[in-house]
Amino acid sequence: MGHLLDQTEINALLAAFGYWAVFAVVGMESAGLPLPGETLLIGAAIYARFNPQLGVGTVVLAAAAGAIVGDNVGYWIGRRYGTALLERFGARFGLGPDRLLLGQYLFLRWGGWIVFFGRFVTLLRVAAAVLAGANRLDLKTFMLCNAAGGVLWAVVFGYGAYYLTAGFEKLQGRLGSILALALLAGLAWLWRHYKIHEERLTREAKQALGKTRG
Repeated sequence: MGHLLDQTEINALLAAFGYWAVFAVVGMESAGLPLPGETLLIGAAIYARFNPQLGVGTVVLAAAAGAIVGDNVGYWIGRRYGTALLERFGARFGLGPDRLLLGQYLFLRWGGWIVFFGRFVTLLRVAAAVLAGANRLDLKTFMLCNAAGGVLWAVVFGYGAYYLTAGFEKLQGRLGSILALALLAGLAWLWRHYKIHEERLTREAKQALGKTRG
């Protein structure tokens, strides 16, 4: 499966496997595989708008369940194999030694928030759970932030796509759009803050974790 699916492919997948397709693809993406979970969720919500055999509420539920279960699998993979796994393959995803060190530092400071907001960022959606496990994020914190982020993500993108397809004809659609815009604005601010302070944070990470440039 490629990184993107068009609506025709999504329709065929949903017609064949229904809610299980949403659960499985979102779950595997959350566990660390580069699959188009968010694309499938949005496509499934649009499909449900025009095909009454799928209910959007169950699509959202399947996506949330897949996100939560997949992230828990990713967490335990990271917990068991994470450091070696990330050192070996992290560079392929833009996670070189300095960024892995920075990731460790950020998880020590803001681990729960990274898990929560990472659900809304493509790269982090794939890697956040493994990173959380590799960096030994407290299990209770991980599970709480993972569940909250997974449910909110599924609700915003699932219901948002469903009602946006109808041209904002209902309050829920407008509310979903407002929530999505607010989240995007917040993520844009966090990303800008990160880029501005990346070098300083990396220096802080090396000092705090007792690392030196090799």
